Amino acid sequence: MQLFLDTTDVAALKDLAATGLVDGVTTNPSLIAKSGRNMLEVIAEICGIVEGPVSAEVASTDVEGMLAEGRKLAGVAPNVVVKVPLTREGLIATAEFCAEGIATNVTLCFSATQALLAAKAGATYISPFIGRLDDHGADGMDLITEIRAIYDNYDYDTEILAASIRTPAHVKEAALAGADCATIPPDVFQALFKHPLTEKGLQQFLADWARTGQSIL
Repeated sequence: MQLFLDTTDVAALKDLAATGLVDGVTTNPSLIAKSGRNMLEVIAEICGIVEGPVSAEVASTDVEGMLAEGRKLAGVAPNVVVKVPLTREGLIATAEFCAEGIATNVTLCFSATQALLAAKAGATYISPFIGRLDDHGADGMDLITEIRAIYDNYDYDTEILAASIRTPAHVKEAALAGADCATIPPDVFQALFKHPLTEKGLQQFLADWARTGQSIL
């Protein structure tokens, strides 16, 4: 399973990328706005930090606008993935991007039928929003399971990128459901390393080792 970082915080990205565990990055207009920086500059900097896919989202809602913006974003770096909304216009643009060899991430997916259409349009990634479905009383993980079954039925190459992840449990459940990738906020990514029994066990080992008076070096 690929683990992406959902952020435009370059400092947090550098810190976690140093672990060797970050496979890619996703961004969105809200994260760009929060950064207070020029979008193209942020995307270029992120692409210089990670070699994996970096999703950069278009702001237009019409086909021609999406195509123009997507081509410009794709020109920033070879690992840019153009992110488009799951709308009729977005899928038309996705099909054209596919024909041009531009990778896409179709976002704001909330149903299995939407995911089916995205795969038929040639999307590189589909981003089902787990947390937002949970917020509305649905089980977001059911959507991952449904998409996985449909894609496996028809051998679609589109990768399932679990998004709107809120907790480490979401990451675990998405992996069990067969998601190809998960995009994770920095604080949740940091929490993946931790378990109280790990910390307790390490403290005990260190205390026992100190009593031996030995040194490995």
